[in-house]
Order: sequence, then C-alpha cells, then structure tokens
Amino acid sequence: RRNSETRIALGSRIAGRGRRYQDQGRVEDVAVTGDSALIGWVHGTERYATKVIMDKGGLPESNCSCPYAIDCKHGVAVVIEYLKQLENDHPVPKAKINDDRLNLLTDEYLYELLDGDLDDHEDTDSEIDPKDIETFLKRKTKAQLIALIHELAVQYPEMARELSDRNQLKSGNIKTIITRLRKEIREIGYEPGWQNYWQNEGYTPDYSGIRKKLKTLLNAEHTEEVLTLGRELVSVGCRQVEESHDDGETAMEVADCMPIIVDALDRSNLESAEKLNWALDSVLKDQYDVCNAFGEYLHRQHPESSWSKLADRLLTRLKTNKPTSVANDFSRKCERDRLSNWAIHALENAGRKNEVIPLCIAEVKLTESYDRLVKKLIEANRYEDAESWIHKGIRATENKWHGTASGLRDKFLEIRTIQKNWPAVTAIQVEKFVRNPSRQAISDCKKASGKIKAWPKVRSCLLQYLEKGKPPWKQKGWFLPESGLDLPGAEKRQHYPMINHLIDIAMLEKKPDQVLKWYDQLPKNPYRWYGINDDAIATSVKTHAPDRAVGIWKNMAEELIARVKPSAYKEASKYLRKASKIMNKKKKQAEWKRYIRQLREIHARKRRLLEILDNLEGKPIITQPL
Repeated sequence: RRNSETRIALGSRIAGRGRRYQDQGRVEDVAVTGDSALIGWVHGTERYATKVIMDKGGLPESNCSCPYAIDCKHGVAVVIEYLKQLENDHPVPKAKINDDRLNLLTDEYLYELLDGDLDDHEDTDSEIDPKDIETFLKRKTKAQLIALIHELAVQYPEMARELSDRNQLKSGNIKTIITRLRKEIREIGYEPGWQNYWQNEGYTPDYSGIRKKLKTLLNAEHTEEVLTLGRELVSVGCRQVEESHDDGETAMEVADCMPIIVDALDRSNLESAEKLNWALDSVLKDQYDVCNAFGEYLHRQHPESSWSKLADRLLTRLKTNKPTSVANDFSRKCERDRLSNWAIHALENAGRKNEVIPLCIAEVKLTESYDRLVKKLIEANRYEDAESWIHKGIRATENKWHGTASGLRDKFLEIRTIQKNWPAVTAIQVEKFVRNPSRQAISDCKKASGKIKAWPKVRSCLLQYLEKGKPPWKQKGWFLPESGLDLPGAEKRQHYPMINHLIDIAMLEKKPDQVLKWYDQLPKNPYRWYGINDDAIATSVKTHAPDRAVGIWKNMAEELIARVKPSAYKEASKYLRKASKIMNKKKKQAEWKRYIRQLREIHARKRRLLEILDNLEGKPIITQPL
C-alpha cells in the first residue's frame, strides 16, 4: 500500500478528479459494510467496484476494480457521495454479506489486476533531510554555487527556464515570457488526450508547468497578462477536450488551471460587470465542465448594478440571436437555453425578478423550455398558470421529448402535493406506475394511497393491470377521481402478464410463494431476457423453498461455465458457494459432493475451473492433467 505521505501528495489531483466524478453523478449504490467500510459502483471507462476503509492513521484508503486498483479517483468519488448523502439526511444502507462488489475486491483479484506485484505501488522514495542540503550549500563559495547552478541548469532544462523567467520578471520585461507561454499552451493543446487503460497506454497532456507559471505571474501582480493567457487557455483547452478520448483526464488537467485565471479576474482592474461578462463568455464556450471555476465565480455575490448590466447584455443577445428555423435542431436550442438561463440568473441577482417569467414565456415559444417556465410559475405560487402551461407543454413535447413531458407531469404532481390533494396525488402516481412499472413506482403508490387509507384497493387494481393489461381506471369499482392529466395509452408491444414486475412486487412484499408462481410462468427460452435477476429470485426464496434456490444457482453457474472463460468460472463460483451453504444447512453434504464431482468429470479439461472448485471446497490447489 502507499503510505500516508504518498496519498497526501497525490491528493490534490486525484481528489479533484474524484470530486468531478461525484459531481457528474457517476457514483451509484453507496453502502456501508459490516467492518465500517464504504462500497459503491463508479462509472468510468467501465463500471468499477470500489471499497474505502480508514487506515490506522485515520486516512481513507481505497481498493478498486479499475486498472489503477489502489487509492484512485473512484475511491474519492465514493467518499464524497457518502458525505453528500449524510449532508442531505439520506440514509446510507448496509451492504449485504454477499454483495458482488466485495467478491470483485478480494485480495486475489487485486493481485491479478496489478500483475501479481502490489509492491510496484510502494513509496520507494527515500526521505531527504533539508538540513543536509543546507549544510552542503553553506560550504560552497559564491563562485562554486554559481557553477553548481549552471551544472544543474544544463542537467534540468526546466530549472534553467525557471531561472530565466525569474530574471525577466525582476527586470519587468515579461513580453518574452508571455510569448513563450502562449506558444507552450498551443503546443500542449495540440495533441488530443487518449487512454487505453487495459493496455496501459495513452497520453494525457501535462498542464502542471503552465499552472505553475501562471501562478508565478499572478503573484508578481501581472493580472492582465494572466487574463490574456487565460483566454488562450480556454480556447485551446476546450478544443483539445472536445477531441480527446480519455475518460475526462484531459478536461481535469485544463480545469485545474482555471482557478488561477479566476483569481486573476477577481484581482484585475476591470469593472465588476466586465468581470461577470468575461467569466460568462468562458462558461458559454465550455461544453465539458472545463470552466466550472468561472461558473462558481458567477454564483458569488456581486453588485446588483453589475448583474443588471450583464442581464441587459444577455437580453440583447437573445433578441439579436434568433434560433434556427429547423424544428429539431436540439443543439441550437440547448445553446439558447444556456444563454437564457444565465439571463434569468442575472435578472434575479439584479433584483429584477418581475422580468423572469415574461422572459420564460417568450423563450418557451422558441425553445420549448416548458419545464423552466413551470418551475418559475410554481415558485411564484401561480399554480393555475403553471397547470395551463403543463398541459400545453405535454401536448407539444409528448411525441418528441418524452423526458420533458414526464418532467411536466412530475411538476403537476408537485402542485397537487403542495395543495395536499391526496386523491389526485394517488391517481397521478397510479398513472406513473402504468406508464413505467417499477419498485419505486409501487412504493410511491403505496405511500400516496396510504394518505387516504386506500392502499389495499389500489394494490389490487395495480396487480390486475399487470396480470391482464386493463388500466385501473377502466376496472370495475375504480374510485379515484381523474388526475387532470393525459392518461397513458396502451402499449401495443407490451405482453401480459408482465411477469418481471409481478415478481419484483412479490419480492418487495416478501412473498416467496408468489415469486415462484410467476417465475415458473416465464417462457422456457434459453435465450430469453425479461429483466429477471435469477440470483435475487433464489435469494428471496431460499428459506421458503431451499431446493428451488439451489437449483436456480446451479443453473446460473452451469450457464457461466459453458462460456469457457476464466472470468465466467469465477463468477460461477459465487453461485456455487451460495448453493453449497444451503446444502450444508440441510445436511445434504454428500449430495453436494456428488454434484461437484460430476462437474469435475464433465469439465475435466478446464484446468482453471478445477482450481476454482478446489478453492471453493477449501482444498489445496493441485495441478491437474490437461
């Protein structure tokens, strides 16, 4: 493992990248293990399992299924996501003992991932005592020191350049420095970044030198020069990031330079309104979160008069830059929406909130931004107007932008919830379930109908819909009022009964007999995929019907073994282990041993599988004949 000092040294860059991953919503299903560790899924180039523990020194230490394996940005992202959930009072669940992520992060797996050499990641740098250097230098004469510096400057060109830059700064002649830095920015930004993590190949541009030199210029009070270079960096960096394919590594390198530019902007002699405009121009050029530091600057406090000037400029731009006449030009509409969003932000900070809703109404006719308009109407307690625009928006976007229409229905639900109209809230939730059945949807229906003590009736109608396809509002005895929204139409491609959802509800309600009833009605097609998690099925029925659970796990293992891949053998061992525990509990060890023996006989030529079976049974691994 890296020691604490190494992790701290790596911290700034890795922490920044991990924070960006969390901001981008790449972390899923964070949970706490029995030994107080954190685990989570993190989406990078692929989906990685990540575990974080606290070491003896109280510092976080992570293991990950990514190629880097130890103390990576994915671990940082998991920690930040965990802290965010605590901050928002969201309960963090406990991890199951058989969580797949724990199986992916065994010592054996990490050993293989790092090519069997964890020691490659040790901190081998010996500590250097500054007092030794000081003693050495004090013994030198002035001439000897100059000779030593010349010698080191030849050996380390970067040092020579640093000395030259300091001399130029001291003399006040920085034109040469600016010219060279502009050239360096263009050279570094010329080649796009790329990565092939599994082959350990790639290229990530290194902007650390640029950052250091910009900081030196800023400390020497050359703010205008830093801003000039900043414009160059924004332009070159955004283009380079657009062309790169490296999981955001290049974007993070460029983004790490931006706080220095923001600092220069803040210190500059520009008027406050010009500073806001400078920052906004950078944000609008950026499509890849490179200029987030400028976005943060635009969310700080600034004089109302400056915001008002910026708002007027943006409103003028909106008037002169009419959107394309092509109805489905999505990118152009998005660009205009970004511009109008900042105009709204400026108006609100300028104390001109009365202009916001009229602007939203004008823009909705051009970009169909109904969700933004409705949100502002709800904030102003103009519920009747909001409902009117919700209906218009659904009619306009239903066939083009399903996500927008769905969001508008959610806003309608929000209004009815604010009004505590629980029958209408329940009716809307039922319609949502019919549109998209899921565990969350059934839970929402249960919660809403509980307000009017009608869950048993609602549940019965929902199950009948899943079984026969008849919507609840067309069933005899349906008692809820119309929601006021458009009703879901029949899905022609849907087949009933919707077995996957019926199974899901049965598992949610912990009714193993119903789980098996519907599971047994699945079509017997070896190539089927119905969204059924067989492992979850077996787990839910293992107490009620242990033999069925064992059978399901055995079938899953055998299907994986048939793929003839070592990774599939390892996956199969998880299910065999689960089945083995049930057989031991039922005192059927002899029967289980016969089954394992049969597997060995059938797959006698699969050496890696035999080794895994040995490990499964706790036997020493013995070389088997091919």
